[in-house]
Amino acid sequence: MSKSPTKKNLESLSKISENQSENWEVPTPDISHIITEDDTPVDNLISEKQQRLLTSTLYSSFQTDTPFLATANVGLFYGLKQPPLVPDILLSLEVEVPEDWSQKKNRSYFVWEFGKSPEVAIEIVSNKIGNELGSKLQDYARARVAYYVVFDPLHQLGESILRIYHLQGKNYILLNNLFLSQVGLGLTIWSGKFEGKEYNWLRWCDKSGRILLTGDEQAQQDE
Repeated sequence: MSKSPTKKNLESLSKISENQSENWEVPTPDISHIITEDDTPVDNLISEKQQRLLTSTLYSSFQTDTPFLATANVGLFYGLKQPPLVPDILLSLEVEVPEDWSQKKNRSYFVWEFGKSPEVAIEIVSNKIGNELGSKLQDYARARVAYYVVFDPLHQLGESILRIYHLQGKNYILLNNLFLSQVGLGLTIWSGKFEGKEYNWLRWCDKSGRILLTGDEQAQQDE
């Protein structure tokens, strides 16, 4: 009959286990075969201007104590065997832009490199073939993006111009309000002029509904 381990033996085994854990390293995935940049152009003027408006206002007016990354048309890689998602707008909190852009792993949003999924992905609908309310909805849920936003300025998908989904478990639920509580920001439709174009723009706002200003708008207020 085998003897029960003594306290001394248990302590020795614990130290061995700790030493082994310290020496274990998670191997960096091989991404040499992955295409991160294919130079696909933006499809229309609405999307291009809307993307710049949403990203620039975050960098000029988003008051937060933590670093963040806001991008347009950058690949979101969430699994080695999964094709990337390319949201029109991506927002990720508590991350920093890598310093060395010469490395391929630093030029796209690889979830395993940043250590987390983004909080927000926004898709701007320009036609009916993007499947924003079908397969993309499921894909962003798999990628664990907390908020998935579908902006449909041309009403390609129905009467609703703006839909915001929040991840609950493995699936999204459609929110009744436009405030993203985990981010501390809301979204709103703003009728006004941006870069000389009068339009119904999608804008970031605070909890009270005040829009985040662009740098030009801030300068005009300060005059």
